[in-house]
Amino acid sequence: MNAPIYPTCAADTTCQVLLGDGEGNLRLWPFGQAPIDPPPQLPYATYQNVGGTPQNNVSGRPDADQFSLQVNVWAATSAEVRAVSEAIRDAIELDSHIVRWGSQVQDAETKAFGYDFDVDWFTHR
Repeated sequence: MNAPIYPTCAADTTCQVLLGDGEGNLRLWPFGQAPIDPPPQLPYATYQNVGGTPQNNVSGRPDADQFSLQVNVWAATSAEVRAVSEAIRDAIELDSHIVRWGSQVQDAETKAFGYDFDVDWFTHR
């Protein structure tokens, strides 16, 4: 009951280069699961479900689910945040639909650059 954003990005070479930790893991976490102390190395990304529905049928079990995700990317420079956002976009958009390009920010405390976007993803059961 989750969109397969992590395995899709993990299979992508560019995401591995930009977000990989050198041990086969990506700095890509579900909301609330990114390390806090110490904070993660930049760049990194988080994602969270912001909505979704099963594709109900008149009879029987739903055969697909629709997920709406928000993806947040953080990086040390504006160029890097764009590069990581584009890598995630390129990795997932053949399996999902980008439905909103969000805001570009710079965190006042950490000076990290951020960018967010929304994704709709349909998965067959």
